[in-house]
Amino acid sequence: MLVPLEWAKDYTNINTSTKELAKKMTMTGSKVEEIIELGQDIQKVLVGKIETIKAHPDADKLVICIVDIGTEKIQIVTGAPNVKEGQLIPVAVHGAKLPGGISIKRGKLRGVESHGMLCSGEELGLTEADYEGAQVDGILVLNEEYPLGMDIKEALQLAGEVIDFEITANRPDCLSIIGLAREMAITLGTSFKMPQVKLDKGYGNIKDQLKVRVDNKELCPRYTARLVEDVKIEPSPLWMRRRLSAAGIRPINNIVDITNYVMLELGQPMHAFDYEKIEGGTIVVRNAKPGETIVSLDDKDRALTEDMLVIADLNKPIAIAGVMGGANSEITENTKTIVFESAVFDGGSVRLTSKALGLRSESSSRFEKGLDINMTDLALDRAVQLVQELGAGKLVEGHIDELARPIERKSFCVKTSRINDLLGLDLPVSQIVDILTRVGLDIEDLGQEIKVTVPTYRNDIEGMADLAEEVARIYGYDKIPMTLMETSVAKGTRTQKDRLLERIKNTLTGMGYYEALTYSFTSPNIYKTIGYTDPKDYPKSIKIANPLGEDNSMMRTTIIPSILEVLSRNYNRRLDRCRVFEINPVFIPKEIPLKELPEEILTLAIGAYGKDYSFFTLKGLIEELVERLRLEDRISYIQDKHPSMHPGRCAKLLLDDRAVGFIGELHPKVADNYGISDRVYLGELDLDLLLRETNIEIKYKALPRYPAVTRDLALVIKKEITAGQVLDKIKSAGGKILEEVSLFDIYEGKQVADGYKSLAYSLTYRASDRTLKDQEVNQVHSKIVAALESDLGARLR
Repeated sequence: MLVPLEWAKDYTNINTSTKELAKKMTMTGSKVEEIIELGQDIQKVLVGKIETIKAHPDADKLVICIVDIGTEKIQIVTGAPNVKEGQLIPVAVHGAKLPGGISIKRGKLRGVESHGMLCSGEELGLTEADYEGAQVDGILVLNEEYPLGMDIKEALQLAGEVIDFEITANRPDCLSIIGLAREMAITLGTSFKMPQVKLDKGYGNIKDQLKVRVDNKELCPRYTARLVEDVKIEPSPLWMRRRLSAAGIRPINNIVDITNYVMLELGQPMHAFDYEKIEGGTIVVRNAKPGETIVSLDDKDRALTEDMLVIADLNKPIAIAGVMGGANSEITENTKTIVFESAVFDGGSVRLTSKALGLRSESSSRFEKGLDINMTDLALDRAVQLVQELGAGKLVEGHIDELARPIERKSFCVKTSRINDLLGLDLPVSQIVDILTRVGLDIEDLGQEIKVTVPTYRNDIEGMADLAEEVARIYGYDKIPMTLMETSVAKGTRTQKDRLLERIKNTLTGMGYYEALTYSFTSPNIYKTIGYTDPKDYPKSIKIANPLGEDNSMMRTTIIPSILEVLSRNYNRRLDRCRVFEINPVFIPKEIPLKELPEEILTLAIGAYGKDYSFFTLKGLIEELVERLRLEDRISYIQDKHPSMHPGRCAKLLLDDRAVGFIGELHPKVADNYGISDRVYLGELDLDLLLRETNIEIKYKALPRYPAVTRDLALVIKKEITAGQVLDKIKSAGGKILEEVSLFDIYEGKQVADGYKSLAYSLTYRASDRTLKDQEVNQVHSKIVAALESDLGARLR
């Protein structure tokens, strides 16, 4: 909500600086997003008068103007086609600044000195709605008298301060100038006044010309209207246009501007109908009929449904209630009689209609949050008052007020001790009563408790907790002492799973990886993007019944697409290296359609690119992780195929004989789909399985007292047999005295037959109770070689 401070000062006294006001308002719950300085980009632009004009001696399209700026007369060369002697115009003198970072300095144009520039409306950032003549080709000619030398910002009311407030959904009363002025008064402890509305007496009787019927009183609990004749459609006065522009509303004409002005000032949306376009002189508030359509004010055809509330005449809809008016009843330059509408519509209905039509407006955003039912009359009278002040029309006496039920204010009783208990304070009853009275509540002290009557503009206050919030924000959150919550619950501790996840995250971040957090929703088209070619191969996925959109309509079965989006975003921002991981569940249905909840599998996904990264970098990371989980002796790798991965550069991870995930290099075509031309390396692990098998208990044993015996073993073996399989066979045959085995060389070349490779291992033997003899070691070593030859077809090299 943009609030021009000069407008707010009409209703409250601001006795502090704008920065201090912003700070205090934020502390009382009205968060300030930004302080905007209007006209800050216009400096040293003055009102001047063209005294004489003569031709430029060396340029047919340039003229030399002598301009009086009050304190002196200066010479300016211009090519503007519309200059005339006697005109008042904006003059940018030497050292001036204009919007867009333009600086003006004295200089020469075709050999003639020029001490500034005559400004057009465009150069000042003005539109025709801001000032008449602003978009004329040439300089801006001021159509009112101003003192020469006057700052153009003061003359055209371009200066001022605007505060941008963030308004929470529970405070629709603050979506108005008076609502925020009231909050300023409460915050600063100053006075607040409502607009003083007094109307000149009209003539005739509205009920002789206009009838209103509300068919759906649930969705429209109040509808009020007034009639104005002899309307003159013309631009609004400058002060109104400038206030509307500063508040983010584009001026249009005096009648439309009045409805917008009242909406911003009082928070009550209004609409003006051309009376001559209301057939039968009758307004009907009803639900749309089957097949009805309307062309809204944005010139788009809107198909209406029976659950949408409309404003209609006897034959057709003329507005979508609470959302937007219809083009068939809009105000034009030929309008002579208007109907002002001010109503309250059900917020839920307006929200559903707005969403269904894809049409959101300033009005709908206010109706959705709930409005003060007592504001409709004041808004009507304020609009008519402005019409009379601007001489824009004549009031037809009387008004129409269709009220569904008597207006009742909420009231309830609360013990002040409960407010103090909730806040951890010990405020006296008198102070609590004073604070609640300042925020506009009617308080009756009943001794042990207070009776609270809530004004209709504060529908968010429903009970004790709301009152405590009001006391806290006005008393000052910073004054509430810090206290520990009292509880009988035992102190919480992390589970083993929590501790293991923390260990995994610490390991990954310690190795230079950043943790990512992405949505669990994804698109059904994602499988094609990550390399699946046949829809029959797509994993079974859960479709969301009411998705936010097609791109978020399915629960993900893999985190790989999400990680690739993160990598792609970083790559396209020219980061030369990126390493990320994510730990989150994937959702695997047991069958489709769902008959029971899906299986949620906690999954670790890792992704990286960069010139210093390779498959073995990722493999080393995995080995570090499984070592931290005490699973290093149970993990092995076998070559694998995956639709997303490069053929021949992907490995499946096995925990004993169970698949636990994969790692590898991303397929180049998939990388292209994400706009990445570097090599990308990915891994995805089933953390649930790993964490179930982890045993973090550490058993310590004394350092060995007896020496070790080391033997090397070089084998020639078929290429398809993995180093892990050989390692497992060595360990199983080595028995108790085999302490350690490590692979230190792999060779493929001329000295090894085709289809074979050479693997070299270092074996360490040791006994815990004696010094080993060569005979013992030779016996076990021979047993290992025999097992490798018989079971794996290996031979000694």
